[in-house]
Amino acid sequence: MRPINLQEPETPKKGILAFSKSPVWMLAFRPFFLMGAMLALVSVGYWLLILTGYTAWELTIPATLWHAHEMLFGFAGVVAVGFLLTAAQTWTGVPSISGTPLIWLTFIWLAARFCFFILVPDFANLNLYLVMILQLIWWLGAIATLANMLFKVKNKNNYPLLAVLVVLCALNTFYLALILNHDVQYALATVDTAVLIMTLLIGIVAGRVIPFFTAKGLQLAKQVSTPKIDIALLYSSILAIALFFISKLFLNDINPALGFTLVAVLHLIRSYFWWNKGVLNVPLLWSLHISYFTLSVGLFLVALSLSSELIPFQDALHLITIGTIGMMILAMMTRVSHGHTGRPLVIPHFMAVAFALVMVAGIIRSLFPLFIESYLAWQLSAVLWLVAFLLFLIHCIPILTRPRIDGRRG
Repeated sequence: MRPINLQEPETPKKGILAFSKSPVWMLAFRPFFLMGAMLALVSVGYWLLILTGYTAWELTIPATLWHAHEMLFGFAGVVAVGFLLTAAQTWTGVPSISGTPLIWLTFIWLAARFCFFILVPDFANLNLYLVMILQLIWWLGAIATLANMLFKVKNKNNYPLLAVLVVLCALNTFYLALILNHDVQYALATVDTAVLIMTLLIGIVAGRVIPFFTAKGLQLAKQVSTPKIDIALLYSSILAIALFFISKLFLNDINPALGFTLVAVLHLIRSYFWWNKGVLNVPLLWSLHISYFTLSVGLFLVALSLSSELIPFQDALHLITIGTIGMMILAMMTRVSHGHTGRPLVIPHFMAVAFALVMVAGIIRSLFPLFIESYLAWQLSAVLWLVAFLLFLIHCIPILTRPRIDGRRG
């Protein structure tokens, strides 16, 4: 006689519980990369419509300040946090945020994007107050999650990354407060400082991943190590950025050009040691190496803009925001999307084209205004950016929304 099955049938999961079990909520890189890439597409697309006169800007915040906020604190911020919360699980062995908490964190970030467009006639700046509150909650949630993971195992080696997120959170809040107080000049100086802080984060992360990825991708016997340069670069970057912030907000007589020149030289030396001609055959490697090399060139141009009138500061800075931050984000999102879903680190040819398009967009935005009408250069750069991130979404939406191919969680 067959034994009677006394186990009650499992009740199918419904509602938010079933939704939270979707593959997209398994690790932070999945929703944050998706949202970041979509924001890169939508916000720059809207910015292009404004530049070409196809739409009007009617919000209380100036369009340039909205654009700066969304590209740095919105786009770059969410991708950086998605990467760190995912990588920290590997560094610490502590499970990262997932499921319902990750849904809430994503919702808060998304709500902040929409709140810019809330218009209440009797409370003109309600949208900015809502954005400030939501952005602060989002940053604090991300920082608390990362801190919990690092502190649990006393992972002191990555504490500087936590400090960088705290500074970005403070600058984001300060930036919006300055806009509410109509201090546009100081607000621009604050967001420029935040861009430079992002280069500090890139310098730290690049020092961890580029030599490792290069050695692994090219099957080298060992990875290149530059500990003395790494330390010198960290402290010289902090000093240069601090001098820049002080010079813009407090003491105009200070010129940080020499400090940025030193930082640029150190980045250049490090990129020389990391270089291997074999990377030219691997798009996931040459994209990282070229974007990192562009950082040193961009910082040279920043130093030049601070000490002469050969190139405007904003044009120099855009080589960093597009050619370094944009291209490295695109390359890292693609690599992490493949690696953390168990897929081979082989990408279609059109993704290599996407990497190249972002680099060309950075060159056009930063250098072409020296030779052609600025608005035309801005529009050409925006179009190339849009094509690149559209290609990323076409390639990675199926990857980021489906389970790992090896059946593991992540």
